[in-house]
Amino acid sequence: MESYDTLVEALNDLKQKGYTYDFNLAQDCLVCHSPNLRLQPDDFEIVETYRFEGMSNPDDNSILYAIASKDGLKGTLVNAYGTYADEISDEMVEKLKVHRG
Repeated sequence: MESYDTLVEALNDLKQKGYTYDFNLAQDCLVCHSPNLRLQPDDFEIVETYRFEGMSNPDDNSILYAIASKDGLKGTLVNAYGTYADEISDEMVEKLKVHRG
């Protein structure tokens, strides 16, 4: 697994490796607006994860997930962790927790 100094560096490299879709976290699934799709926890795998901590502001903590769907779509999800992490279903918490380290 690669090591990256910044979130932008990681996103750019993963994009070059084919992770071109931008996933967003919804309460019970991942959403991609282009193409318009929803992935339930059983519809995708987390291939890699990377943590980034803000140097001066703890609110800048984030985790980057490299994701592959069962039908071959590859993309990324950036999510905050800690106090301001998004509210999600128990099933999504379990899916993501395995990879939070």
